[in-house]
Amino acid sequence: MTSSLPVITVLVADSADRPPGLASLADRVTFRFTDAAGLGDAVRGADALFLWDFFSSALEGVWAQCDALRWVHVAAAGVDKLLFPELRDSRVVVTNARGIFDRPIAEYVLAAVLAHLKLLREGYDLQREHVWRHRETDPLRGRRALVVGTGSIGRDIGRLLRAVDVEVTGAGRTARSGDPDFGTIIASSGLADAVGDFDIVVNVTPLTDATRNLFDRKVFGAMRPSAYFVNVGRGQSVVEADLVDALTAGELAGAALDVFRTEPLPENSPLWDVPTLAISPHLSGDSAGWLDALAAQFVRLADLWLAGEELPHPVDKQLGFVPTAGA
Repeated sequence: MTSSLPVITVLVADSADRPPGLASLADRVTFRFTDAAGLGDAVRGADALFLWDFFSSALEGVWAQCDALRWVHVAAAGVDKLLFPELRDSRVVVTNARGIFDRPIAEYVLAAVLAHLKLLREGYDLQREHVWRHRETDPLRGRRALVVGTGSIGRDIGRLLRAVDVEVTGAGRTARSGDPDFGTIIASSGLADAVGDFDIVVNVTPLTDATRNLFDRKVFGAMRPSAYFVNVGRGQSVVEADLVDALTAGELAGAALDVFRTEPLPENSPLWDVPTLAISPHLSGDSAGWLDALAAQFVRLADLWLAGEELPHPVDKQLGFVPTAGA
């Protein structure tokens, strides 16, 4: 007997990697769990697709089999690996993990900046050498920060930095004043003309044609020699060779990178050996409980979808992200 329940295909990395907490939906939908190899068969006739394997790009290769698909949810903030032309031009609604990573990433940015100003890395090195050396650290209060990318994550970064007396400005697609979170937002297209006014520059932009290679030699060269750069957006937004050159030449005081053009970062990457560069393996948003939160978010959205209600904060498939005023 054929089930009349809506079919939701769940793409997982392997059979042991299933999202928790889906039991509340079990009597209202038919789940099909699959890895990338079986996605073509599993998505045929499916009404929705949950990309639990959120870095997968397998959907494009099986698009022809998506004969009933109405909704795709990806358990990630970035959707750049998902939005191929056929999906962009379709009527399929796309949602992402909006809101799940905002506070953890903001905390990571604050921690990275404080670790730099308070010389924590140097302290760890001296401790390992059993060296007692008094040092003078720099204050955070009164610093000026530019947050490039004014979506929900960027706004949480701005609010947290402002809470510790940092003066925060945003950079987004369009310049504006009177923004409720940033006050002033400058146009990211004029980044090189603006970055010289700031002590801290944070990239949290989604990857689009406008942000690919946004941070290059011109932008790094325009920053203050005392400036600190943090990238929690996308690795492809940064020309890594230009950043290495700027840091090595002392044109920047330091940087923290959580995302990279190639992940995992290759062992022979020159980034590993830059003394003033802090590297982390794409973990800034992954606070304890994050997987449970991602699964619970999908359940909430599925409840709305099953009730025929409009899904909140859909991705603008042409822009490549969830629009926010001033973003």
